[in-house]
Amino acid sequence: MASPLHDSPNAAVNGTSAVEAKSRLPKRSRLHADSSPPLFTPSDILSEFSHHDPTVARINNGSFGSCPSSVVSAQHDFQLQWLQQPDDFYFNQLQPKILQSRTIIKDLINADHVDEVSIVDNATTAAAIVLQQMAWGFAEGKFNHGDAAVMLHYAYGAVKKSVEAYVTRAGGCVFEVPLPFPANSVDEIVHEFRQALQRGKQNGRRVRLAVIDHVTSMPTVVIPVKELVTICREEGVDQVFVDAAHGIGCVDVDMKQIGADFYTSNLHKWYFCPPSVAFLYCKRSINNSDLHHPVVSHEYGNGLAIESAWIGTRDYSAQLVVPKALEFINRFEDGIDGIKKRNHESVVEMGKMLVEAWGTHLGCPPEMCSSMVMVGLPAYLGISSDRDALNLRTCLREKFGVEVPIYYRSPKDGEDGVVTGYARISYQVYNKVEDYYKFRDAINQLVHNAFTCASLPNS
Repeated sequence: MASPLHDSPNAAVNGTSAVEAKSRLPKRSRLHADSSPPLFTPSDILSEFSHHDPTVARINNGSFGSCPSSVVSAQHDFQLQWLQQPDDFYFNQLQPKILQSRTIIKDLINADHVDEVSIVDNATTAAAIVLQQMAWGFAEGKFNHGDAAVMLHYAYGAVKKSVEAYVTRAGGCVFEVPLPFPANSVDEIVHEFRQALQRGKQNGRRVRLAVIDHVTSMPTVVIPVKELVTICREEGVDQVFVDAAHGIGCVDVDMKQIGADFYTSNLHKWYFCPPSVAFLYCKRSINNSDLHHPVVSHEYGNGLAIESAWIGTRDYSAQLVVPKALEFINRFEDGIDGIKKRNHESVVEMGKMLVEAWGTHLGCPPEMCSSMVMVGLPAYLGISSDRDALNLRTCLREKFGVEVPIYYRSPKDGEDGVVTGYARISYQVYNKVEDYYKFRDAINQLVHNAFTCASLPNS
């Protein structure tokens, strides 16, 4: 087994790895005027994330994101301003600052108008807003009992629960799109999606809503959303909701190109905001008067964006630091586009290094990865259940200082000795190649010690 550092095809050459070389930041960029802040140096980045636990290889940005110190400081300033004089902040500052954040998001996602952008706390809330509208459609007799919603089998668990709560309970049918994993091509996804839509339309049913992930969470794969939205239009689907919790800052997000009715993305995962803040885009051409925040307060009936901007006394500071996050991002070469490109290239490089060391494979082709990739783990580990996957994750955290989520893939009939465990690795600007070498060496040590998941407690 290729364990030593120099056995890796991506090991240091003349003291510098390919990933480190890519992450080096030039001193100047034509994108920045002389009056703009200078681009970050590697030491600047270390300082911005110095609050991270230095003993942990944090290769799981996808779960909770990361917030740099400068943005944390800006958030703290807003919190203090509120505490110092909450009445003045509420009457004179809060709404203009939220509008400023919405305007920035509108430009980032290429929306037509700021009224199409609402800020909510996370993508789960956005899903509740969209699905609540569908539940009312059944309750008010606009939809027939048994009309359908279609979603991916790998939809996020919380969104699946929301579909159950709002759609199934209201009398709708739900059809899941079974996606193959490991994934081999976009064509597989398109084929399965078409088949699911046809099942949804059987017996005279109408497909009222399609819920499409932009980047699935676990296992992680980039979904061809533009193609699937086009298919929905061709097949007469009423509305399309894209759940892109991992979207902005991770993949290209353009509302005009994607063409969905609804699109949501967190800004605390890949856009360097603190938890928790997300946006919900609602295309102006649809009837937005039926969209309401599930927490009803004084602004009910004034439009979703206004409703969402005040849902009672709570900490809105995460919604106010979007301008500061943009300022942070623009201190990298080519801004967010450069960050996305470098993160993608680096996570693929690190994924290939790991699968070569372990004799396994990636969960999908590189072009179907974002800033995350699924990496096959050695079959010897004996991952045979979701419980095994969770226990192994805990073992890696507590014994090796590696934070990475593990996915269990149940073998199909007739499969024997196949890879059943995958790690989802992320790459963000604060990561170093040593994080991934630490993970590689931890797995190598477990295999060398004849470890299997059956030896862990509660297996």
